Amino acid sequence: MLATALLLLPDFLLIVIGFVLCRYSALDRPVWDAVERLVYYLLFPVLLFNAIVKSPLDFSTTAPLAGAGLGIALLGIASSYALGRLPGVDPQLHASGAQVAFRFNSYVALALADKLAGPDGVAWTAVLVALCVPVCNFGAVYPLARHGGHRFWHEIARNPLIISTVAGLLANLGGLRLGDPLGPVLGRIGQAALPLGLMAVGAGLKLGGLWAGPGLAAGLLGIRHVLLPLAALGGVVLLGVPEAQQPVVVAFAAMPTASSCYVLAMRMGGNGPYTAGLVTVSTLLGMASIPVWLAVLGWR
Repeated sequence: MLATALLLLPDFLLIVIGFVLCRYSALDRPVWDAVERLVYYLLFPVLLFNAIVKSPLDFSTTAPLAGAGLGIALLGIASSYALGRLPGVDPQLHASGAQVAFRFNSYVALALADKLAGPDGVAWTAVLVALCVPVCNFGAVYPLARHGGHRFWHEIARNPLIISTVAGLLANLGGLRLGDPLGPVLGRIGQAALPLGLMAVGAGLKLGGLWAGPGLAAGLLGIRHVLLPLAALGGVVLLGVPEAQQPVVVAFAAMPTASSCYVLAMRMGGNGPYTAGLVTVSTLLGMASIPVWLAVLGWR
């Protein structure tokens, strides 16, 4: 359990570093505004494209696993949207934070899968990432576009995260392989996405921003860290997911949310500080909840 928690510690420390740099150095807010744009329009799209192109997508042996992953993502989206219909929920806060309930940190998921099941675990998680990233990105853009008065399909067509995901899937299914020098160049560009994205979260962090909607925050984080893992525990049994794949599905369901939630909220006119607070708390909760849910799976 401790090893799993320590896997998330570097992500949290990068958030702390971004907070300190923005508050107590010459790298103040204008610098991080530019970093956010760089991450959103270039670094994260390249990283997503590379991750999907390089992932082996063998659906013939992973149909139950794929069904469980899609079910988890769709349950998260439906539950998150349902929270927005409750009386007293602020529409802007909900539009900004809804994505936190169902998006996931795919890079932590891939790293943890290697520890849980080796190369097979990475391949299984790659299938989940390839299927669920487009679904979750659509789900994230919709409330932000609707609240901001943007045309949804117009925003989908120009959203760099969705464009890169679809392009990666098409390239993968078409058998495209990136050789020298393009492959290494894109790989190095993508490697910069996660640390800069996490530091940008820290730079925008105002934990006090969560007090603008503490009840909504509790609901969104409850979906992310309680409801979805519980659903995964039942889903792996109902769908007949092979025993070796079950820890990968449960860990996937318990992942902390994606660090790019903050960047997306900022770029689409949402409440950045509120979303940054949710991302930070989700990262902390993930350090505790993933080992717990994997232990529950083992005890079952």
